[in-house]
Amino acid sequence: MIFHNLSETDSVLNTFVSELRDVNIQCDRLRFRRNIERIGELMAHEISKTLHYSTVSVSTPLGKATVRVPDEDIVLATIFRAGLPLHQGFLNIFDKAGNAFVSAYRDEKSEGKLDVIVEYSASPALDGKTLIDVDPMLATGGSMELSYKALLRYGKPAKVHFAAVIASQQAVNHLADFFPSDDFTLWVATVDPTLNEHKYIVPGLGDAGDLAFGGKL
Repeated sequence: MIFHNLSETDSVLNTFVSELRDVNIQCDRLRFRRNIERIGELMAHEISKTLHYSTVSVSTPLGKATVRVPDEDIVLATIFRAGLPLHQGFLNIFDKAGNAFVSAYRDEKSEGKLDVIVEYSASPALDGKTLIDVDPMLATGGSMELSYKALLRYGKPAKVHFAAVIASQQAVNHLADFFPSDDFTLWVATVDPTLNEHKYIVPGLGDAGDLAFGGKL
C-alpha cells in the first residue's frame, strides 16, 4: 500500500486539523463540519494529482483550447454518519463522481472487545473504477477494511484510495498489512500514536460523529 501523511508538509490543512482538535473551537458544530469538509477538498486535490489524464478540446467564444482533464471513473464512498462532511468535501471537487454509502457501528462488548458491524450498503457498479473510500477517524482500521469488503459485492475497482483526517499508527499498520498492493493508497491528514482502552485515537479529537451532528443515545 502507498501511504501519504499530508501533515509532513506544511500547508493550511494543518490549521483545519488544529481547529478540529481544539476543545474551545470544536464545540461549534457548523465550524467542525466545515473544517472536515475543507480537509476533504484539500485531500481530493492531492489525490487528483495521481489520476490518469487525457487531452480534450474545448470550444470557447473565440476559438478552441486544449486542456488536460482526469478521465478515471470515480466512486466516492463513506461510512455513516461521521463520514458525511468528509464525503461532501471530496464531492465538492469530484462533482461528477458516483457515490456509495455503508452503514456501520461500533459494538462494544462488555469484556472490552470491539466489533464493527456493517448493516447496509449501496453503490453503483465498481468494476474497473477508481474507488475513494473516506472516513474521518481511522482508529483500528477495521471499519475501513469492512466497508471495502462490503462494497466488493458491487464489483472490483481498478484502484482504491482510502482517506482519513486522523489515523492511529495501529490503523496505518493494519491497512498496510491487509492491502499490500500498490493498487491501494492511504491518505491521512495526520497520524496519532496510540489508542485508549475504548479504541479511541489519542490525542485524537473525540467522537467525530457526535461533534459533527450531536450526541446519541
